[in-house]
Amino acid sequence: MKLYYSPGACSLSPHIVLREAGLAFEPVLASTKSHKLQDGTDYYGINPLGYVPLLELDDGTRLREGPAIVQYIADQVPTRNLAPANGTLPRYRLQEWLTFIGTEIHKGFSPLFNPAMPEEAKKISRDKLVSRLQWVDGQLTGKAFLMGEHFSVADAYLFVVTNWAKPMAIDLAPYKNLLAFRERMAARPAVQEAMKAEGLLK
Repeated sequence: MKLYYSPGACSLSPHIVLREAGLAFEPVLASTKSHKLQDGTDYYGINPLGYVPLLELDDGTRLREGPAIVQYIADQVPTRNLAPANGTLPRYRLQEWLTFIGTEIHKGFSPLFNPAMPEEAKKISRDKLVSRLQWVDGQLTGKAFLMGEHFSVADAYLFVVTNWAKPMAIDLAPYKNLLAFRERMAARPAVQEAMKAEGLLK
């Protein structure tokens, strides 16, 4: 398998999950600015949408969108318990979390990364993000991870998008449960391996 990624982007989530799964894969750097690979290949020829992540399977099949990719990875190694079994209510809870993180938090950061976005619009986005983070903090009360006491692929996604809070001037200090969650995540070997591989940790 090949994982097309950009350092620190949302592609870090499936990168972490691949390492949690213990699956062999080749990380391929795809610049989200030049849209080229390191060998000069036009990334649009691989993913016409131009963004990461993209997972290319050994048979050439390509999967886009982080929530789909992380569930595919989890289902390849069910004994790792990275996601509940398909067709169960806990699996739909996982999908609920992946959808929430993607639409309410991940997309909430997008205007903040855009230098052309007016400051007033950024403030609206930042205020909404704060309310969503406050809600997540409450959901983590008494729990080690989003789904309870065990890591799931949703935790990788939440960890990655909340990495963006500090550079976007969002203070996480009020969210004690979220901070404790982030500490637990940062201590996981797979998280450290993925971040080191992307040059985010020494």
